[in-house]
Amino acid sequence: MKERETLGSRMGFILLSAGCAIGIGNVWRFPYMVGENGGGLFVLVYVLFLLALGVPIMTMEYAIGRSSRKSILLAYKQLEPKGSKWHIFGYFAIAGNYVLLMFYSVVSGWILRYFVLSVVGTFQEQSPDQISAIYQEMMDSPVILIGFMAITMVITIVVTSLGLEKGVERVTKIMMVALILIMIGLGVKSLTLPGAGEGVKFYLMPNAENVRKVGLGNVLYGALNQSFFTLSLGIGSMEIFGSYIKKERSLVGEALIVAGLDTFVAIVAGLITIPACFAYGVAPDKGPSLIFLTLPNVFASMKGGRILGSLFFLFMYFAALSTMIGVFENDVSFSIDLFGHNRKKASLIAGLIITLGSVPCALGFNVLSFFQPLKAGNTVMDLEDFFVSNLLLPIGALISCLFCTCKYGWGFDKYIEEVNAGEGIKVSPALKWYFKIVLPIILVFLGVYGLWSYFA
Repeated sequence: MKERETLGSRMGFILLSAGCAIGIGNVWRFPYMVGENGGGLFVLVYVLFLLALGVPIMTMEYAIGRSSRKSILLAYKQLEPKGSKWHIFGYFAIAGNYVLLMFYSVVSGWILRYFVLSVVGTFQEQSPDQISAIYQEMMDSPVILIGFMAITMVITIVVTSLGLEKGVERVTKIMMVALILIMIGLGVKSLTLPGAGEGVKFYLMPNAENVRKVGLGNVLYGALNQSFFTLSLGIGSMEIFGSYIKKERSLVGEALIVAGLDTFVAIVAGLITIPACFAYGVAPDKGPSLIFLTLPNVFASMKGGRILGSLFFLFMYFAALSTMIGVFENDVSFSIDLFGHNRKKASLIAGLIITLGSVPCALGFNVLSFFQPLKAGNTVMDLEDFFVSNLLLPIGALISCLFCTCKYGWGFDKYIEEVNAGEGIKVSPALKWYFKIVLPIILVFLGVYGLWSYFA
């Protein structure tokens, strides 16, 4: 039997895990959620929930991976008690990793196109209406959407096929270091803009009036929701990296570092976008349109905006591509583990499936716009996102939690033994009640309330 590949360094593991967790949601969703939900209070509550929910679930995925040395389906099969059926969720997790990339690749393509447009100066001296027309032209064009999606998929396939250490780890390291350096540079520039101080105050200062307006319950739920979904937990996206590491370090410390990097990127992304919006008099709470409609206007009117805009969309693309590569590594590992394919063949097969599967998502904004699933105004992307985000992620995290704490699963004692192996921070067995009772209740609430609020 061929020996399993391993990552070349601890730094590689941390940056690869962080790269998978750090995505588009960190860059646009976190800043406007902070602004909408009471500023600094939201950040504080978010960090507390991250420590209380996100980090424990992440250690469970890491522990399942490291103990089994396999991808999620075979990991459950190996660790579950004989005759039990925990592994059935593994098939859904595989589907989730594929479907996630079928819409993530399309959004990544949008960002790549905006990077190209920024580099060639398309946005310079354009009016807001003209910039809006550029966005609409992209969404109306199957050729543009499919073309840039395909370029992103080719990059992802090539990087992954080069090998775990020589391709995935090496390229992700370079991208993550570049991403952090670009972010710091853009953040410093944004903070020096006239009026930036008001943006920082809006972004990070606790605002009781905003909390009253939104409602304390909504602020708490928003922070809880963000703390869970920001780490890409529930479908084995983190489990796979656990399967590639040795037992030199305990898993709590590694999870804390990855969560810290993820939070750092999210907060600095806000320090780039929010002060810039205030400096140029545009609303900072526009959600996805902040990136594709509002910020190009800011860069178009800013001195040196062509360079800064190009760097911003490059940083955005690195964030998206690092997630693409991290999740795609999961899809490749499924093929290697289940069918014995070599890495190049596994990368090609998975890449072909995802590329073809991404076409309906791209067409959902134009040719297939008549198809509006779940509720009016939905697209194919909304359906795919609902399947992954509202169903598989919370259900998968709940299953991982029960599997690691229930006597009918892998069990708390074996989980504790694995998570505490190596040097570093340990989990106290005295927290068993919290892991067995409190965490599952929080995850059930997240899933049920998320479904209710989606349709309500």
